[in-house]
Amino acid sequence: MRNDYQHNLTRLYILKVSHWFMLTMPIVVLFYKDNGLNMSQVFILQAIYSISIVALEIPSGYFADVLGRKNSLIAGSILGFAGFLIYSLSFGFTGFVFAEIILGFGQSMVSGADSAILYDSLIDSNREKDYLKHEGRITSIGNFAEAFAGILGGLLAGLSLRYPYYSQTLVAFIGIPAAFTLIEPKVSQVKLGLGWKDIMDIVKFSLIKNQRLRWNIIYSSVVGTSTLAMAWFVQPWFIRANLPVSLYGITWTILNLSVGITAFYAYKIELKFGKVTTAASFTIILAMGFIVSGWITSLWGLIFILLFYLARGVATPILKDNINRITPSNMRATILSVRNFIIRILFALLAPFYGWAIDSLSLRDALTIAGLVFIMLAGVSFFFFRKTGNLND
Repeated sequence: MRNDYQHNLTRLYILKVSHWFMLTMPIVVLFYKDNGLNMSQVFILQAIYSISIVALEIPSGYFADVLGRKNSLIAGSILGFAGFLIYSLSFGFTGFVFAEIILGFGQSMVSGADSAILYDSLIDSNREKDYLKHEGRITSIGNFAEAFAGILGGLLAGLSLRYPYYSQTLVAFIGIPAAFTLIEPKVSQVKLGLGWKDIMDIVKFSLIKNQRLRWNIIYSSVVGTSTLAMAWFVQPWFIRANLPVSLYGITWTILNLSVGITAFYAYKIELKFGKVTTAASFTIILAMGFIVSGWITSLWGLIFILLFYLARGVATPILKDNINRITPSNMRATILSVRNFIIRILFALLAPFYGWAIDSLSLRDALTIAGLVFIMLAGVSFFFFRKTGNLND
């Protein structure tokens, strides 16, 4: 049991790095613009990516519960490699759409299955109480990987904006052998029935029958959507603030290191300040990050973007832990996929509007609108999240 747990933990670290060592992210908007895209098309591409994830999100989580989390992670790793290979060989909007669809399908196979196999590996070793600590560390490793990739990606982009995409294809490949060598936890071998009715039964259980789980998922999804949206606002903000392109990589690195640091200590932060104070604090900071960074056009606004990223690091592992604690093992990947499904649906609906707002109004107006949308959705969901007892344990 102990060896299986350590064995899987190591491979989950490798998988996290293969998905988060994103050489392309610091320069992706510059790459799109170099290939003739405007900001509306950039956000449309990300909406397409989200819709691609949505198309398979819940079925893929169910696939992981029925046919194994390992098999789901293998499929996701292969599709991730294929998506970046297509990206590196494409030169226009149509090719990028195809690549985003493949990457979206791959991400849907990974999301939920990775956290589920971690939690069930810990159950096999009677260490499930350590989940928040390990989820925080894996999240931290992912953000450290993305941070250091930012520096390397910036250097590669100095030679050619296409070099980060060639290199990203090689990085994505390392996840394939890591996925193939995972060990399926024994607790997850208690399988569900195979069919759409069974999938819908789980969706009804998580979003209708179980009130506590419902608001846990909805609140977590609203927060997840906000952090995803900010990731795509950051580079337009860099451009507006006249940040030198040579500093994109290091700035991206600092932001992601901040997420990694707070994610690593998320469980200690929650223990020290309590669940209510911690959740309320990161909700307020996320809202403030949108609005204040929108109105400050100088580089001083980076302080509020940094605060946003610090809050994101605390929020992600804590909210996942809340869901895992009240989720049955045999439907864990499916329920985590319900959360990711909602995040992507919300982002797919909002992203084209945010892109239009940047092009037609201003970045300030777009960020202000995003902040107000978050305040409205987070305010309602946090109220019911707390009311249903999610902060009492």
